[in-house]
Amino acid sequence: MPIRSPNGWSASSTPGSTSTRTRSDPPGLHARAVIRTEHDDGTRLETLRSDPPLTLRQTGAGVVHLVSTAAGPLGGDHLDLTIDVAPLTSLSVFSVASTLALPGRSLLTVTARVGSGASLHYSPEPIVLADGCDLRVQVRLELAPDASVFWREELVFGRHGEPSGRCHTRLDATVGGVPLLRQELVIGDPATHDSPAVFGSARCAGSTLLAGDLPRERHLANGCAVLPLAGPGTLVSALAPDTVELRRRLEWGERLADKTLP
Repeated sequence: MPIRSPNGWSASSTPGSTSTRTRSDPPGLHARAVIRTEHDDGTRLETLRSDPPLTLRQTGAGVVHLVSTAAGPLGGDHLDLTIDVAPLTSLSVFSVASTLALPGRSLLTVTARVGSGASLHYSPEPIVLADGCDLRVQVRLELAPDASVFWREELVFGRHGEPSGRCHTRLDATVGGVPLLRQELVIGDPATHDSPAVFGSARCAGSTLLAGDLPRERHLANGCAVLPLAGPGTLVSALAPDTVELRRRLEWGERLADKTLP
């Protein structure tokens, strides 16, 4: 497994990867990972390609875990994940641990396309915003009219005892080419972050987009809101003092939005 520092890699790459980064390379890299399914009497992973630190491992039928094989994202990094879910297939994407965004400006781009009659469940562990990071997250979801998606994102405002780094997230979701959700979130802005009208004393924020044929019910509780969208979907948003409570609140809202969830 390669060990990475702000000065580069200590090894050229992990076995089976396409990365050729060496110790002498300057900070910052462009790592790309691709997941692509195909229908073959069920779901088959047609493509599973990855570069450190975005390393993919198949852990079940139609199930993939992201495994961090190097530190990151670091300043200057651009990490790019593409997910293509073919019609009539089902894919679940998780991660084995939280992602730590380290100091410096970095970019994480996730593009997902979900075909007709297909489903995607995307639920990685939280991103921790270390003091000094400046992370931008761009998510683009393109769904067929009869596709279904569960898309959860969780952010932690710094490690224990430190202030939050900066993060700007944007999610753009379309169904059949028609906009379903446009959402932006800015974290770590010293002018507004601690305002009672923004995050107050919360240390974590998260949201789950559930797209598909769902009940159109609105629910509000302490730290959590379940809001039907104008199109076929519901957005669950939550704030919490810690990751355990954040997950509990999100799961509460997700079960209300989708009665089929356990």
